[in-house]
Amino acid sequence: MRQILAFGDSNTWGMVPGTHARERFPWGVRWTSILQEKVSDNGVRIVEDGLCGRTTVFEDELRPGRKSISSLSFLLESHYPISGAILMLGTNDCKAVYNASAYTIGKGIERCLDVFEEYLDPKNILLVSPIHLGQDVWRPDKDPEFDKDSIKRSTQLKEVFGNIASDRGIAFMAASDFADPSIIDDEHLDEVGHDAFAGAVYSRLKSMELI
Repeated sequence: MRQILAFGDSNTWGMVPGTHARERFPWGVRWTSILQEKVSDNGVRIVEDGLCGRTTVFEDELRPGRKSISSLSFLLESHYPISGAILMLGTNDCKAVYNASAYTIGKGIERCLDVFEEYLDPKNILLVSPIHLGQDVWRPDKDPEFDKDSIKRSTQLKEVFGNIASDRGIAFMAASDFADPSIIDDEHLDEVGHDAFAGAVYSRLKSMELI
């Protein structure tokens, strides 16, 4: 059975919008599980590896272990062998504490891609820029780890990541072309978003001939 790794943050893990206790959407609702059901007849297994708060290269002093570059090689070894990978990070890198431009976040995603390419042919990697943050995400009742500049940075990642993918010869898609954040927290996919995004990823993987 071929394995495709889905590597990302809380929107890959499937956090229910507005649940600060990290309630997770069940199987059949989160996009990774919908994708699995779509590819199950193709002899493909989707390996879910989402982690809330995960960044590319930034250390979260409040929640250790979120920096992808420090653990990615170990995770790729543990999931070996894999036939392809879906990489969707960048939202948490937009947090105010990191003060990182979209360009700098792009440099972080490139470091992650360097590791992925040690295990996979670049043509079997799908880089995804995340959904945009909503206009009120910074409010105290939503996620004040972000600020108004975070919103702008999140909208710039599509162009930055797209250019990186083009330069490196890897596949690309923008989650923001297919889904918006829930109005509940302006940050996470809701049920409709998970379903729409799963369908878009399925189509992209087909065009890549991974399924």
